[in-house]
Amino acid sequence: MTTKKINICRIKFPEIELQARDAHKLRGYFGNTFKEHSPLLHNHWESGNVRYRYPNVQYKVIDKIPTLIGIEEGAELLSQLFFKVREIDINGQKYPIQSKNIEVEDEEVGFSHNLEEYSFQTLWMALNQRNFSTYQKLDNAEKQDMLNRILVGHILSFFRNMGVELKQNERLMARVNVEEKTTNFKGHKMIAFSGGFIVNAHLPEGIGIGRSSSRGFGTIIKI
Repeated sequence: MTTKKINICRIKFPEIELQARDAHKLRGYFGNTFKEHSPLLHNHWESGNVRYRYPNVQYKVIDKIPTLIGIEEGAELLSQLFFKVREIDINGQKYPIQSKNIEVEDEEVGFSHNLEEYSFQTLWMALNQRNFSTYQKLDNAEKQDMLNRILVGHILSFFRNMGVELKQNERLMARVNVEEKTTNFKGHKMIAFSGGFIVNAHLPEGIGIGRSSSRGFGTIIKI
């Protein structure tokens, strides 16, 4: 069975209340405030080019609580910055930090012989411009099959970026149980999905799956 332990850091600011749509503002604040520390914080290289990899630092608002997730080198980076965070500035409104929680753990990632159930805490951005029109033309059963395949692709992409390569006889099987929702993304209305899924894979709680996971989309918890 192909699995690997990866380091996860979770930081929460429980006394600050934000909206889910503020996640990208969190990303902007931390990316700018600590930009000299690492391109991991904003997923851009020093040249300004986008870092086309799974984001090792992710920004979320879960149950109104601002949350940062660091993975592998991102976990190490957030652990170093933890004591330097004195306030959060969202659109010019400063939130002094009275309390903050940090949790650092090694967690298993990879193939599972059992089906595991997960729930999306934030909307899953499954579709892109390329496959959206295809999706719109399908009937419900075909949409289900397409979303199952997309989810498997998103999880395999995460595995590859974590250095997990499945064996030939290890095939991911997933079934999503989701509802279509609309969300504003960069000024455009997009379809995204709420709900959850089952899959034969070990995934760490709090990570994002799918598009724009650095901005808080596709955050999962295990049920």
